[in-house]
Amino acid sequence: MILARWIEKRKPYWTRMESIVDLSAKKGIAALPYRELQELALLYRQLAADLAKVREDRSSRRLSDYLNQLLARAHNLIYMGQRASPRGILTFYGQTFPRVFRRTWDYTAMAAMLFAAGALVGFLTCLADPSFQRFFLGPAMADTIDHRRMWTHSILAVKPLAASGIMTNNLSVSFAAFAFGITGGLGTIYLLFTNGLLMGVISAACWQAGMSLELWEFVAPHGVLELPAVMIAGGAGLLLARGLLFPGSLPRRHALVLYGGQAARLILGIVPILVVAGLIEGFFSPSPFPAAAKFALAGSLGLLWVFYLTQRGRG
Repeated sequence: MILARWIEKRKPYWTRMESIVDLSAKKGIAALPYRELQELALLYRQLAADLAKVREDRSSRRLSDYLNQLLARAHNLIYMGQRASPRGILTFYGQTFPRVFRRTWDYTAMAAMLFAAGALVGFLTCLADPSFQRFFLGPAMADTIDHRRMWTHSILAVKPLAASGIMTNNLSVSFAAFAFGITGGLGTIYLLFTNGLLMGVISAACWQAGMSLELWEFVAPHGVLELPAVMIAGGAGLLLARGLLFPGSLPRRHALVLYGGQAARLILGIVPILVVAGLIEGFFSPSPFPAAAKFALAGSLGLLWVFYLTQRGRG
């Protein structure tokens, strides 16, 4: 049962929230000074917790309705207080996405470790048992590698179609890694590990066939963008799983909104990168350009990618 003393103690915060919301409804959220914006964020979290407590008492229906309406008004103010504009897209990719990446980089690091673990297992298993590569890659691709031929020659014949298919596949894998976070992260972990396993098996098979240079000169130009983007998507899936499994002091629903929102920003941020990577993989990676040119492009793109993620949106 909700005590009158508790209500009297919390009521000034609700009144303050109502006054801020009313002021913003008249003048817009841009009229709020920075200190009141901070206060709004704090009051919003406190109000959400208060509403969860009040809902436990069925006799406090009127109070629950009041807090629910106030929370809804504050939610609309916080999340829909800014009109969409073309400049917003530039702001998102120029500032918001790299900031969210830096704030959640440890999840991307965990995704990268899962991928690396799969690659290591695939590489060592292939070295220990050469028949594993034929089982895992299939007879056609294994025979191509045994004859010391790259399987990428078919891409050159249908460049636009191949680039489109590659982009679609990369986007599908990335969105799947993100969406599988709703399974508690199990689907994301499986996807990251198996993709790493595939990379490890191919690396070992090409190394045994004396084709390591051919493999990496193909992978490097687009892989320097594509692989980190997939790791970020995997990190987004793990972030979603965190909100589901470990909400902390927040109600689970609010934790999903918080961490799911960050994950959605991450997955949206890598879409242009995957498009560029698909174009490079379809047109440049399998081309007869010298290996030095391909590695030089990979190095340049890698440096730009790192600079963008670590430096953009600071201040």
